[in-house]
Amino acid sequence: MNKHVVIESEVNTRLDKLLVQVIQEQSRAQIQSWIEKDHVKVNGQTVKTNYKCKLGDSIEWTIPEVESLHIEAENIPLSIVYEDQDVIVVNKPRGMVVHPSAGHQHGTLVHALLYHCGDLSGINGVERPGIVHRIDKDTSGLLVVAKNDQAHTSLVNQLVHKTVARKYEAVVHGEIAHEKGTIDAPIARDPKDRQKMGVVAGGKTAITHFQVLERFHDYTHVECRLETGRTHQIRVHMKYIGNPLVGDPKYGPRKTMNIGGQALHAKLLGFTHPRTKEWLQFEVEAPTYFHDLLNNLRNNY
Repeated sequence: MNKHVVIESEVNTRLDKLLVQVIQEQSRAQIQSWIEKDHVKVNGQTVKTNYKCKLGDSIEWTIPEVESLHIEAENIPLSIVYEDQDVIVVNKPRGMVVHPSAGHQHGTLVHALLYHCGDLSGINGVERPGIVHRIDKDTSGLLVVAKNDQAHTSLVNQLVHKTVARKYEAVVHGEIAHEKGTIDAPIARDPKDRQKMGVVAGGKTAITHFQVLERFHDYTHVECRLETGRTHQIRVHMKYIGNPLVGDPKYGPRKTMNIGGQALHAKLLGFTHPRTKEWLQFEVEAPTYFHDLLNNLRNNY
């Protein structure tokens, strides 16, 4: 059991933020996970991650053991963009789920990665080894995965401090009049539908920058740059401004093109290498379906 007593300069600091400063080698996301799983107590009581510390509070925590991995590796082809002893960058195909969940016990990116390299970081537990950030099942494109805990912690910290470069391209409904813009709107679970995210007062800060690439009649091809990385952020934000993604079954209009999912591709990813501190940046072309969609719009709209 580890212990820390809150001093005057730490009063009113969020519990998760304070523990990042105290423990140092753990990411904020990991510490939040410990708090949510009751591995952290304040004055012997379970509290929330946003608990504001008081003078003299006794914070106690235990570091949970990394669970042994029971997911079976599967020989699934991968499009590997970059790989070394610490990280692997993949171009995830459309239709592939990133990690196992209740409805996806096989065929995920994690299953494929375990077959390919055999060892991934254990910070996210047995179901999400190595997974630093996610992209949706029907979103294609770049994803970086950590091979060890040190790399994982570094990459998560870069995401927290907004130093990771992430650009997407999408096709949305409607003609966006502005050449570029910024959507700054908090995101949380939709109180009316827990299966969806939405712009909700009091939600987590979410910022998306967009730029128009090409306009068609009733449609727009845009590039989106993420400043934050909330669940379904681009899909939610574009719907919020009245321009939902083409093909989006969850956030799009009822009448949208049947293209097998939202027209969204993670085209660019840049980060500082956890070990060498070198800036690495990668860019991949959108898949064939995306180019076919654009050509169809050019010819018919």
